[in-house]
Amino acid sequence: MNAVATLIVKRDAPFLSADHAERVRAALAEAGANPGAPDWLAPGIACDIPFDGLDVGSAKPIVATALAGEAIDFACQPARGRRKALLIADMDSTMIQVECIDELADFAGLKPQVAAITEAAMRGELDFAGALKERVALLAGLGEDVLDRVYRERVVMTPGAETLVRSMGTTGAHTILVSGGFTYFVQRVADALGFADFAANLLEIDGGRLTGRVTGRVVDAEVKRQTLLDACAARGIAPADVLAVGDGANDIPMMAEAGLAAAYRGKPRARAAADITLDHADLSSLLYVQGFRDREIVEAS
Repeated sequence: MNAVATLIVKRDAPFLSADHAERVRAALAEAGANPGAPDWLAPGIACDIPFDGLDVGSAKPIVATALAGEAIDFACQPARGRRKALLIADMDSTMIQVECIDELADFAGLKPQVAAITEAAMRGELDFAGALKERVALLAGLGEDVLDRVYRERVVMTPGAETLVRSMGTTGAHTILVSGGFTYFVQRVADALGFADFAANLLEIDGGRLTGRVTGRVVDAEVKRQTLLDACAARGIAPADVLAVGDGANDIPMMAEAGLAAAYRGKPRARAAADITLDHADLSSLLYVQGFRDREIVEAS
């Protein structure tokens, strides 16, 4: 069959049942599709329902209606080319559960002010580069020791992030963490989660204190998109072979280039641009979306 719907729930709450699968099968059949038998990738956690006779765009609202009110995420996609050769992911509020710039601002007594700008930028209401410079300027004079405190005390990895990165790495996929945040954090998070490469902004520090400026190019939406395209060109793969994961408006251009775009707890514009929105399951669910089975998954260290 030429298409597949994948149903996923949290790995630590495996409640997905044969009834859920049958509900989706029946809805697809009623819409004129020809659904096959469920294929359980992980009992109680993830299930594939292959089908043909209906395009994936038309299938998506049908599956959504069938699962309405359930804490179940799903993806509808072509069956061919599911396994991706490149993972490119945003960091703040995606691979980690905080916005590092907001946590830095907390040490300057400015978190509400900076967080409001961050939120507006992530919703696409502000120019990202301008909003970044405005927020960084408010951090001028902050001691560089605060960077270490924020990393040690505030940065929390998102559930399933390391499992996603390391499992894709074992299949030969290249992995890139690309962030509008700062190299100090991005490099450490990339190392912790197993990313092969990263791109981020560099905070200027003079005399042990932040100057309130970034140096070099600003990693904005266009740089994220170009990083994806450059990585594809370097490895001889097509953008269709890429999984892009993000949550904000500045992730949309790279998501638009990718063969599979996922919004993790995304803002409205990112959700609208995504092929799959993860509202319930953790990031490891993106392995099941690619057809991974439990035996192929590398658990977090």
